[in-house]
Amino acid sequence: MAKLGKRTKAARAAFDGKSNLSVEDAVKLIKGAASAKFDETLEIALNLGVDPRHADQMVRGVVTLPNGTGKTVRVAVFARGPKADEAKAAGADIVGAEDLMETIQGGKIEFDRCIATPDMMPLVGRLGKILGPRNLMPNPKVGTVTMDVKAAVDAAKGGEVQFKVEKAGVIHAGIGKVSFTEDKLAQNVRAFVEAVSRAKPSGAKGAYLKKVSLSSTMGPGVSLDLTSATAH
Repeated sequence: MAKLGKRTKAARAAFDGKSNLSVEDAVKLIKGAASAKFDETLEIALNLGVDPRHADQMVRGVVTLPNGTGKTVRVAVFARGPKADEAKAAGADIVGAEDLMETIQGGKIEFDRCIATPDMMPLVGRLGKILGPRNLMPNPKVGTVTMDVKAAVDAAKGGEVQFKVEKAGVIHAGIGKVSFTEDKLAQNVRAFVEAVSRAKPSGAKGAYLKKVSLSSTMGPGVSLDLTSATAH
């Protein structure tokens, strides 16, 4: 077995025996233990009582975190003419049509969010096998297929987080930076949990929210008391 470094040992010792913490206690513990040389991300994982192989148990949605993510989001927009101009004016990093499609087909994906006007979807559809697995495919359900390009770019840049359940029934997301204040991180945690709760699909049976855990990028995880995570 690999030897544990001093930082890893110290972090594990701090977390030992702790679980089902309140949001505030969990955030405080993670902030106190984060010791990487960069500003770590606060990551959340939710275990849901769903089987996403069934269409009526798929969970996906979008949430604008009250305090943003602290991350610089690079936005690509598929648009032509005035809508392309609108995207550029709104601060999109990459704007294009066939040229952008060819860039992506060539393996160059230099963006974190992809937006498209509805008329561009036949073009974007050809990129499904590339963008789909990366969760970058524009989708009207999360507001990334739209004529209101400015609003979509603003939302992407302003702390909006998309979420989609994975095969094992788990949702992962980064919801802030460890350098944020404890209050801001706690607000982001609750906003995210609430959004996932609201996205409960019709086919979900039994307990929907089974477990919620928090961790920093390099740190151990800790489980949350569900009543604290869903309280306002």
